[in-house]
Amino acid sequence: MPFQRLPMSRLLSSTRPLRPPRSAKPLAGPRLFTQNSQLLLVSGVSPRPQLPFLHPATGSKNPPSATRNQFQNQLSRLITTERKLYFKDQLWKGAKYSVYGWAGLLLLSIMAFGLRNEVLERRFPSPPEWSMISRIIYRNANDLEHLDPSGTDPTDWSSAGDCNRRLLKRLEDPAVDGRDLRPLLQEEGDIYVAGSGKAGLDVSSKSEPWRRGYYTCLMGIAKASENREGWVCDTTRNKTFPPEYLIGPSNPRPKPVPYGAPPAPLEENCVPDFSPAENHYMKILTTQGFNTRQRLDAALAYADWLDFKGLSSTAEEMYSWGLDIAMGALPVGVNNIIDLKSGVIDQRATYISSNVLLATTSLAFHHARNNNLAAALPIYLSVLRARRQLPALSSQDRTGSNSLEGSSIAQVLLFFQSMIVTPPYPPAPPTGDEIAFRTSAAKCEEAGVMAHVGEILFASSSAGSSAKVSSDTVRGSLVSSRSVAGQLKSRQSGLSWTRDAVDLAEATLTLADKDDEETRDKCSQCLALGMDNWSKMVAKLLKDERKAKAEKQPMASSSRLWGSSATVEDEGRWEREFQVVDERLENVRRLLSREADRKESKSGYLFM
Repeated sequence: MPFQRLPMSRLLSSTRPLRPPRSAKPLAGPRLFTQNSQLLLVSGVSPRPQLPFLHPATGSKNPPSATRNQFQNQLSRLITTERKLYFKDQLWKGAKYSVYGWAGLLLLSIMAFGLRNEVLERRFPSPPEWSMISRIIYRNANDLEHLDPSGTDPTDWSSAGDCNRRLLKRLEDPAVDGRDLRPLLQEEGDIYVAGSGKAGLDVSSKSEPWRRGYYTCLMGIAKASENREGWVCDTTRNKTFPPEYLIGPSNPRPKPVPYGAPPAPLEENCVPDFSPAENHYMKILTTQGFNTRQRLDAALAYADWLDFKGLSSTAEEMYSWGLDIAMGALPVGVNNIIDLKSGVIDQRATYISSNVLLATTSLAFHHARNNNLAAALPIYLSVLRARRQLPALSSQDRTGSNSLEGSSIAQVLLFFQSMIVTPPYPPAPPTGDEIAFRTSAAKCEEAGVMAHVGEILFASSSAGSSAKVSSDTVRGSLVSSRSVAGQLKSRQSGLSWTRDAVDLAEATLTLADKDDEETRDKCSQCLALGMDNWSKMVAKLLKDERKAKAEKQPMASSSRLWGSSATVEDEGRWEREFQVVDERLENVRRLLSREADRKESKSGYLFM
C-alpha cells in the first residue's frame, strides 16, 4: 500500500509539532484603544464589564454574592482604587482641618478670656498679691454687681454674692491667700457676736491693697444679702428662688412660677441662700485693720438697711455709732465738734473732717426720712455752715491735681501705653480723717444740702409744723433761726432754698473740668434732685393758687355788692413761675443728657 511504503522519517518530518490547547481563559489585561477604564477590586480576570444585566444568577444554589445584601454589592462595586485613594485623602484633610479649627478656636477663646480680664482689670483693679484665680473671681464679682449702670437690666445678686463668697473663702484660707491672718484674740480663737454671727479677723498685718480688696468682698456679700433676703436655694438642683414661690408650711399660698421657669422648690429641700446682712456688716465693724472711712461706710450702710426694714430706733443707734467712729479718729486735742445728742456741729469747730460731714449729713437724712423735721433741719443748717467755713484748696494742690493733664498727643501715647502695660494698682483713697477743703465737689455737696433744707421747709409748712426754722438766705453766712410766720412764707422760703441749690449746682457743673468726674457726677445728681423738687413745689403752689382763685370768685362778687375792695396778692405769680420752671427744666435735661453722652463716650474710649 502506498501509505505503508512511505518512510517513517518523512512522516515524522511532515507532521507539525504538537502545541497545548489554547486556554479558554482570556487575558487579564487586554489592550483598550479608547480609554483606560477603572480596575474594579471585585472583578475577576475577565475584561468584560461587570454590570448587573450582564451577570445573571448562576445555577448554583448559594452564589458568593447571595450572602451579602444588594446595598453591600452596589457599594463594593463603587469603591474603586481611585475612589479609595480619594476617600483617604479627603478623610486626612478633614481630620487635619478639624484639628486646625479646634486649635484655632481654643486659641481665640484664650485670647478673648485674656482680653476680657484685661478690660475688667482696668475697670476693677485687683490686688496684685492675690493669686490668679482669686483675682479672676474678684473681677467677675464686681462686673456682675456693675452689670448695667443705667438700671434697665437688674443685677444678678445671686451670682455676684456667690462669687464673693468663694472669694472670701479663698482669702480667709491660710493655704491660699489668707496667710498671717489671725483672730482678734489668738488664745480664744474665733469670736461670735450674739445675734450677728462670727466676728471679724485681724488683717492689720496685710498690705493696704489686700485689705481694700477684702473690704470690697465683704461689702459685696452684704449687698447681695440685702437684695436676696428671704431667697432660698434648692439643694437638690442648686437653684435659687424668691420666697413667694416656696412650697411648704411657711408659705401656705405659693405664687405660681412663670412659664418656662424651673418647678417651684419644696421647703424641706431648701436652705437660706444668704445669711442675714447684719452678720456681714458686724463682721466689717469688728475687723481690725480697716480705716475710718471703710468702717464708717459699713456703719452707715447698715443703718440705712435698718431704716429700710422699719427699725428706725435701731438705725438711729447705728448712726450714732457712725458719729463715734468719725469722732474717735480725729487728732488728739480735737473735741467738742459735734453734740452727740443732737448731731449738730458746733459753730466754733475749726477742724472739720469729711467723715464728720458725712456722718452728720446721714443722721439728718435719717431724721428727715422718719418725718422728724425738727431734728433734721438744725443738723442740715450746721452742716451747711461748716461747709461754707471750710478752707479753700490751695493753688499748689490745684496745680498738682492738674499736672497730669497734658496735650492730646501725650494722652494718646498714654492710652496706647496702657493697652500694652498693665497700669499700677490705684493709690489708697483718703481715710476721711483729714481736714476737708472747699473744692468743686464740696460745692456740689453743699448744693445738695441746700436742696434738702428747701425740701424740709416746704414739707414743714404743708404739715403745719411749729418748729423754729430759718426763713431767709444770706449769701455770706447763715442767718439765725426765727419762727416762721405763715404757711405761704415757709413754702416760699423752701422754694428759694431749692432755687439757689439749682443755681449753684448748675454753675459748678458748667465750670467743672472735663476730667473732674467726681465733681460732674455729684453736680449732676444734685441738679437733677433740685430741679425735680423745684418743679413739684411750683406745681403744688400753682394748684393751691387755682383752688384759692376758684373759692374767691363767689366772695368777690358779694364784696362788689357791699362795696368792699379787698387787696388780692398777685394771682398769676405761680403761673409765670411754672412757665419759667418748665423752660429751665428743658435746659437742665439737655445739659444732663449731654453730660450722660459725654460720660458714656469717654467710658467706651477708655474700655470702662
